[in-house]
Amino acid sequence: MRTVHHALVLNLHQPLGNLEALMAENEWAAKEILFAIDRIPRSLWDFEDVGRVHLSLSGTLLETLARPDFQEHVYGIVKCGDLLWHLQNQKIIRILGTGYYHPVLPLIPQADWEEQLRRWQGIARHLFAREHFSGFWPPEMGFCMELIPVLKRLGYRYVLVDSEHIEPISPMRWEEVRYRPHLARHGGEEIVIVARDRDLSYAQEAGMDTGWFMQEVHERTKHCDFPPLVTTCSDGDNGGWFRNVSPKGNFWGVLYQPLLEWVRRGDTEMRPTFIDDYLNQHGAHGEVRVRTGAWNTGWHNGIGFIQWTGSQAQKDALKRVTETSRALHEAFAKSPASGDRERRNHLAEAQWRLLRAETSCNFFWGEAWVARCHQDLEEVWRCLQRAES
Repeated sequence: MRTVHHALVLNLHQPLGNLEALMAENEWAAKEILFAIDRIPRSLWDFEDVGRVHLSLSGTLLETLARPDFQEHVYGIVKCGDLLWHLQNQKIIRILGTGYYHPVLPLIPQADWEEQLRRWQGIARHLFAREHFSGFWPPEMGFCMELIPVLKRLGYRYVLVDSEHIEPISPMRWEEVRYRPHLARHGGEEIVIVARDRDLSYAQEAGMDTGWFMQEVHERTKHCDFPPLVTTCSDGDNGGWFRNVSPKGNFWGVLYQPLLEWVRRGDTEMRPTFIDDYLNQHGAHGEVRVRTGAWNTGWHNGIGFIQWTGSQAQKDALKRVTETSRALHEAFAKSPASGDRERRNHLAEAQWRLLRAETSCNFFWGEAWVARCHQDLEEVWRCLQRAES
C-alpha cells in the first residue's frame, strides 16, 4: 500500500482582551474557546504513536494564556499553565511561528514586519522552552514574495500558503502544485513553500466524516508518482465543529481520532506527519511563484484582501497605519540607543500600540472594529508628542 502523508494545521488566535471581554459578556462562548484549545493535546494523548498536529498560536493569545491574573480568573474552567505545558509535547505537536498581533502582513508597512515576528519568537521561546521554530504561518495566510528574505533571516525553513495563489515556474501538474513542497525565491533568498489544499481545508473547517475524507484524499492523489503531502489548514477554535464539547459532535471525536484508529490498524494509505519530517525524507521540488493574497474566509476568496480592505473606512485606517508607522520609525531614527530613557520609553509604548493597531481583527469585521485601530493610533501620536517634548 502506498503512503499519502497528511499534515494537519490549526490556527488559534484571540485579540488582546477578547477572552476577558467574552468572560464578562458571553461566558459560555469564552468557555467554548478555552475548551477547544485545551481539547487539542488531550485528544492526542492516546495517539502519540500516530497523531500529529501543527499549531499556530498568535502572540496575543499566548500572552493571555500566560498572564497570572487570567489564569486565576479561568481556574476551574481550564488550567492554562497545564495547557501551555501540554502544548510542549513535540511527539504530537509542532508549533509554527507567526506574527504577534496577527496582522495581515502584506497590508501593513514592511518596516513593521520584523518586529511583529520577533516579538512572537520572544514569547514563544519563553513559553515553549526552545529556540527554533521551523515553519511559519502567515496570519490569515496573507503572503507576498517580499516576506521571503525576512522569514529566512529569522530562521524559518518553510512557509504555508494557500494553494490558489501558487503559480508554477517549473513545469508541474495540478497534483504536483498542491501535494508537493516547492521552492520560492526573492531578494536572493529561497524558502520552502507548503501548499494548503483549499477545498479539503474548507471541508475540515465545516465538518466531514472519516470515510469521506480518506476517499477524497485518495481520489485527489491517485495519479501522484511521488509521495504526496496533503496539507489541511483551518481555524481550530472557531465554529461549532471545533467548539462542540461533545466527542460525538466535534472534529476530534468524529474525524481525527477515528482516522488515527485506521492509521494504527494499517487499514488506510494515509499517514499523519510533521512537515519537517516529510521534508527531511522527501525534500522540495520545483520552483514556484506565490501571488499576493490570503486564504478564503467563507465569503471572500482571499484575492485582493477584500475582506480587510473592502470599505473606504478600512482603506483609510490602513493608510493611517502607514503614515503613523513612518512617523514612528523617523522618531526612532532620531533617537540613539544611548539617548534619553524617558523618550525611549515613550517610543517603546508607541511601537506596541502601533503593532496592536495592525491586528487583522480590526479590519476583518467590516467597519465594526476599525475604531479600535484608530484608538491605538491616537495613542501612538500622543506618545510621539510626549517623546518630542
